[in-house]
Amino acid sequence: MPSLFDLSGRTALVTGSTAGLGLAIARGLAEAGAHVVLNGRDPGRTEAARAGFAEAGLPASASAFDVTDEAAVEAAFERLDTAGIAVDILVNNAGIQLRKPLVELTAADWRRVVDTNLTSAFLVGREAARRMIARGRGGKVINIGSLTSEVARATVAPYTAAKGGLKLLTRSMAAEWAVHDIQANAIGPGYMLTEMNGALIEDEAFDAWVKRRTPSGRWGTPEDLVGTAVYLASPASAYVNGQIIYVDGGMLAVL
Repeated sequence: MPSLFDLSGRTALVTGSTAGLGLAIARGLAEAGAHVVLNGRDPGRTEAARAGFAEAGLPASASAFDVTDEAAVEAAFERLDTAGIAVDILVNNAGIQLRKPLVELTAADWRRVVDTNLTSAFLVGREAARRMIARGRGGKVINIGSLTSEVARATVAPYTAAKGGLKLLTRSMAAEWAVHDIQANAIGPGYMLTEMNGALIEDEAFDAWVKRRTPSGRWGTPEDLVGTAVYLASPASAYVNGQIIYVDGGMLAVL
């Protein structure tokens, strides 16, 4: 009997996968057997990530495009079609952060964060799902949410709005695509040791607060997400749909 967690023969597109959470998830999916399509806006960085996978003996392709640009997303999927690459698993990971009080935000600030963290998941998810539906063999969509899919914190309003929206976009995807055997779920990371959180990690008071506030007593690592990502990408989660799994060391579970 094949393993419930075996991704052999599957192809996974992971957006924003040249570093951080996306790179760790992509590597985990590849190690579980999937061919991974790496993505970033910078062609050089995307190709460098692919070369790193090749050196490790992991199958991967590079597809550089801006996930917030509708025409670029459509063109990227057309190139994948031409290359005979059929995406079975999509991980919408691309995201940015902006820390600024609401009263100081410009509309451009707001749009940039929401477009990158929320609208991109709609654009890339739509193109992937159109093809999954046409092929008729199902698929997986995994959106990367946040603790702020559930709760708010001062100075990150556009990020919070986007990640909250992503939770319900995930449920909307499940509502429409489950009939096609497509499972759409999300992962909500806690505070993670990533480049994007560099300023927070270096802030001694904030570092102490995270460790005190998290029952596990530590920051998460990108590798902490891999098991959940593989589970949601695999046959093991065939009847799991529209859910968000928080990988946060227990932070949301306690007061």
